[in-house]
Amino acid sequence: MITEIDTGTNELLCVIRDRVAIITLNRPEVRNAMSDNLTPALRNMIKASGENPDVGALLITGAGTAFCAGGNVKGMGAHRDKTKLEMSYDEKVADLQERQRLLTGALVSVRKPTIAALPGPAVGAGLALAMACDIRIAAESAFVSTGYLRVALSGDYGIAWLLTRLVGTSRARELMFTGDKVEAKRAETIGLVNRVVPDAKLQEEAFALAKSMAEGPTLALRYMKDNLDEALLFDFATARDHEAERLVRLTTTADHREAVQAFIDKRRPVFKGN
Repeated sequence: MITEIDTGTNELLCVIRDRVAIITLNRPEVRNAMSDNLTPALRNMIKASGENPDVGALLITGAGTAFCAGGNVKGMGAHRDKTKLEMSYDEKVADLQERQRLLTGALVSVRKPTIAALPGPAVGAGLALAMACDIRIAAESAFVSTGYLRVALSGDYGIAWLLTRLVGTSRARELMFTGDKVEAKRAETIGLVNRVVPDAKLQEEAFALAKSMAEGPTLALRYMKDNLDEALLFDFATARDHEAERLVRLTTTADHREAVQAFIDKRRPVFKGN
């Protein structure tokens, strides 16, 4: 069953299929660059999908042959809209901080598996968006680039933090300072994407992975994300103690009992999310 979701703009499409929210950036004529219509709609869909009990996983992708080319370069600097130009420095900072919090910040905070499927380039803020997902699957013809160097900017949407945690500090500095184009295979080698698949198979394989996670035990996946996030924040003893608390909590759930019974019965478990 497929349910179409009204995003408020044709620049963003969303359908829920088999408990997967498929969110598609739909500005293929400009490589799905962010816009004043697309970006707010994307923020809303991330929040709504994260809170929707009928959604078990999020799959974010781009229409056409790109994932997301990042910000709208033509709308930068002196070409910005009048309202933005009239903002004070402090207002501009607060505005960007809030937009970041509601986009990549909200995406990282989603307690469900999130997958980015890259049919083509992910650049600048588009790369940050992909890296804010749990898993990235790229088509063979895709590439990524930090991109900020080319417009003499330093980065936003948490790109430096996300990049450093995925590829390490030395590689992150290289990619930021050069703005080099990283082809899909190299991106996989350095840990920037999880897997590379033939272009024609991208959407099928990304959806299959998202669907398998969406059918999984919701609470266990949520606690796994908590554990994995804490691995970056806490010392080993604290993280280990929190893992113990969450696992014991899960032993009381219906999904755990169902998983054990299914193992004994040699059948596939059917999870209910409780």
